[in-house]
Amino acid sequence: MKNLIIAPIVLIATFAVTTSGQVKSEVAENDQRGSQSATPGQDPANATGARVSGQDTKVPAPSEDPGSGPNVQSHPKSDFNNHAGTAQLRRVSAVTEKSLSNETTDGTKAVTPNPNPRISTSATARSSNSGTNSSSPAATSASQLYRVGIYDVLDIRLAGNPSANSTLFTVLVSGLIEYPLAGNPIPVAGLTTAEIADIIRQRIRIFEKPAITVNVRDYASHTVTVTGFVTAPGTKILHREAVPLYAILSEALVLPEATRATIKREGRAPIVVDLKDSNLSSPLVVPGDAIRVSLMPPGPTEFFFIGGKINSPGQKPYHAGLTLTQAILASEGVSTSAGSRVRVSRQGSDGLLITEEYNIRKIQSGKMPDPVLQKGDRIEVTAVN
Repeated sequence: MKNLIIAPIVLIATFAVTTSGQVKSEVAENDQRGSQSATPGQDPANATGARVSGQDTKVPAPSEDPGSGPNVQSHPKSDFNNHAGTAQLRRVSAVTEKSLSNETTDGTKAVTPNPNPRISTSATARSSNSGTNSSSPAATSASQLYRVGIYDVLDIRLAGNPSANSTLFTVLVSGLIEYPLAGNPIPVAGLTTAEIADIIRQRIRIFEKPAITVNVRDYASHTVTVTGFVTAPGTKILHREAVPLYAILSEALVLPEATRATIKREGRAPIVVDLKDSNLSSPLVVPGDAIRVSLMPPGPTEFFFIGGKINSPGQKPYHAGLTLTQAILASEGVSTSAGSRVRVSRQGSDGLLITEEYNIRKIQSGKMPDPVLQKGDRIEVTAVN
């Protein structure tokens, strides 16, 4: 009786062990197949779809119909697709970021072909355009611009305003104008008429989108002075920030004998213009300039010559009454190695040179008269003995 009871138990145990081994074998076989089908570089666990005891867990190939395979749970395959898609998007994002940050040596953006046509390239286009400023309009020339100044009279008109009040407003010494509809006084000095119109338009509250026009009725703030060889000297008013010189001279009526104009400007060296050269009569004049029209001084026709131990040797202009010490000073003085003796040579009536020697130190101390030179004299400052 005991043997009859034990026999079924042994059979049940044997069947359980056999079934367990078969399940383990199938699981191992599935693991091996999943490892072989996995793409190199991927986690085999991701490539293996799912493990179900007693069922074939083979993941269908891309060309296979998933519905024709064994009954496999859907969520493992979905998990596989999610991992693969995420990895692909990460790779595409990395390539896109690299292309956006890839700058060439000349500072422009290098364009990398889109690795995935399904991903829009609009982000790349926006990134490329975001660092490019729109081209600003060219700066207005000073000869085409006027900035309002003190004592200028502005004509301010409001479209549709039935008021009979004056439209003329003078810029005060403080640089302000008092326009009633704008409330407090408006600072306008240094602004263009277009900028003033914008400010007034923003200040007016009783009209919606008022149409404002501002013009300069009387110019008074930009002035220059003209003196010298002109028929109408005095103060001239500019209607621009800069005006060509010839326009001012035509208003001043330059005399025929005038040959040059000198423009004096604060903080700058004088500008000398030859009026006989038409190409040189168009430099720009700005407010505050002083213009003097004069004659060109005649060039020297007589010379003396100096050399030796002198700081500026060469041919020098001569004038009647020029003395030896004056000639030395006009040549920037003697050098440190100069002696006290100076030789002056001039041509005699027979064509031969006549030389006289002078002691410059005695002349300077008043012990010897300062000789008067003649045109064509040759002066030599000797070295110290």
